[in-house]
Amino acid sequence: MEKGSTLLFAGTRFNRKRFASIFERFHPKEEAVTQEEEQGEPREVEPQSFKTSEKKSKKKRKRSGTAPAEVVEGFNVFKTSEASSLTPSLTDDLKQEGSSSSQRKEDVKQIEQAALLRKKYGIHISGYNVPQPLENFSDLSSRFRCKPYLLENLSQLGFKEPTPIQRQAIPVILSGRECFACAPTGSGKTLAFLCPILMKIKPGSKDGIKAVVLCPTRELAAQTVRECKKLTRGRKFKIKLMTKELSRSGDFTKIPCDILVSTPLRLDFAINKRKLDLSRVEYLVLDESDKLFELGFVEQIDSVVKACSNPSIIRSLFSATLPDTVEELARSIMHDAVRVIVGKKNSASQLIKQKLVFAGSEKGKLLALRQSFAESLNPPVLIFVQSKERAKELYKELAFDDIKADVIHADLTQQQREDAVDNFRAGKTWVLIATDVISRGMDFKGVNCVINYDFPESATAYIHRIGRSGRAGRPGEAITLYTEEDKPFLRNIANVMVASGCEVPSWILELPKLRHKKHRVKRDNISTLPEDNAAEE
Repeated sequence: MEKGSTLLFAGTRFNRKRFASIFERFHPKEEAVTQEEEQGEPREVEPQSFKTSEKKSKKKRKRSGTAPAEVVEGFNVFKTSEASSLTPSLTDDLKQEGSSSSQRKEDVKQIEQAALLRKKYGIHISGYNVPQPLENFSDLSSRFRCKPYLLENLSQLGFKEPTPIQRQAIPVILSGRECFACAPTGSGKTLAFLCPILMKIKPGSKDGIKAVVLCPTRELAAQTVRECKKLTRGRKFKIKLMTKELSRSGDFTKIPCDILVSTPLRLDFAINKRKLDLSRVEYLVLDESDKLFELGFVEQIDSVVKACSNPSIIRSLFSATLPDTVEELARSIMHDAVRVIVGKKNSASQLIKQKLVFAGSEKGKLLALRQSFAESLNPPVLIFVQSKERAKELYKELAFDDIKADVIHADLTQQQREDAVDNFRAGKTWVLIATDVISRGMDFKGVNCVINYDFPESATAYIHRIGRSGRAGRPGEAITLYTEEDKPFLRNIANVMVASGCEVPSWILELPKLRHKKHRVKRDNISTLPEDNAAEE
C-alpha cells in the first residue's frame, strides 16, 4: 500500500525542450510566484525517489544530482478567469479562428444563394469554383467595376434583367475562366460573350487585335458586329467585320482594330496570305460552335487557335446545341473550362408552340401552305426548305400570291442577301423563304411563325430552325409539314417537342429512334402544275 500511495502522489517531471511549443503558449501566473522567486532566488523542489522503479527500468535516463528538477505548474480547469488569463499570441489565434469561422459561414451562405439562383433559372454547371451568377445587371458594377456607359447602353437597348445564360456566363468569363455554354435559341448568348469582352479590353489600343469572334455564316457575323456597335455607343472601340475585300487586300498593320468578327475561311486566308497577327488576342469566341465544326471548318479553326498564341487567352464556345463530339473537341483546346447549360441540353424554347402536319405528298404540302395562308397569315413568317433549288421553286409559286414573299439562298450576291434580310426586318417582306444558311443565330425581331416546308435533316437542324421564333421572351409558333417519306424520322423531332412541353401523338413516340442518321431525301419539284406541263416549262 505504501508503495502504491507513493506512486500515486508522486510529482511529475516534464522535459521543457520536448514540450517547448506548449510552454510558449502557457506561462506561470504572476499570482502563483512566491516571494523567493520575486527576489530572484530559485525555487527548489526535492525530487521524489523512485528507487524501486529505477531498478526495474534499465533505460531510465541518469540525471545530475546537483541539478534541481523542474516542476511544471499545471492548470486547473476550475480556476477563475482572473487566474487563467490567456497570452496575447493565443488571443490572436482565437481571433483568427473566429474570423475564419465567420468567413466560412459567409462562403456557405453565398454558395446556397448561388444554388438557389441557378435552380430558379434552370442553370446547370460543371467545373470547380464556379463564380456566383448575377442577380441583376447592377452586379456588374458592384462586383466587376463595370463602367457606367455599358450599363446605360444596356438600359437604352431594353435589357432590364439578364437572361439565364447571361447570369452565369458573364461572371465566368470576367473571372478569367474559359467557358462552353449551351442555351436555347433567342436566349441572349451574343450579349453573354460581348459584355465581358467590352468590360475587359480598352478601346483604341495600339497593341493589335484583342478579341476575335468566329461565326459560321456572313449574315451572323454582320449581325454580331451590329450588336457590338450598339453596346459600345459613346466609346471609341474599333470593331471590324472581315469582308471578302478586307481579307484579300487589307493591310492589317495599318488598320486599327480592337474586336474582329469573321467566318473561319476568311480569317484563315488573312492569317496565311496577309500575315494577320493574332498573337495578342485575349479573347477567342466560337459562336454557334457546333455548326462551325459540322461545316468542316476544323482545319481553319485549328489554324486560328494556333495563331492566337497569347498564353493567357480565354476561349469560349456558345451554341444552342452541343453534341458530345463538339464537347470533346472543345475540351481538347480549352483549359479549366466551365460548362454552362441552361434548361435541357439540346432542347427548344418552351415559348414556341410546335405542331406536326401530315401533307401526304409534295403537292399536298404546297396546297396545305396556301390554305394556311388563306385562313390566317400572321407575318412575319419564315419558311425553310432543304436546298437552294427548292427555295427558287417555292418562291416562283408564291411570288404571284399577293403575300409579299422573298427568298434568300447561297446563289445570291452578298448585297442581295443583305437586302433580303433588311427588307424582312423592316416589314417590307411578309414571308421569307430560306435554306439553313440563316437558321443559325440570325435574330429577327418578332417572327411569329416558322414553317418547315421540308422536313429538317436532324433534330439539331430542327431546333435551330424553329429558334428563329420565340426569341427574347416572345411567344412563337412552329409548323412542320411531313410526308410518307418523312415518317421514319418523326421520332427524332417528336422527342424535342416532348422535352419542350408540346403534345405529340402516342404512335409517333412508339416509332424507333434513328440515331446519327440525317434525313435528306430526293423530293419532287415544287409545283401545282401537272408533270407534263412542268416538264415543258
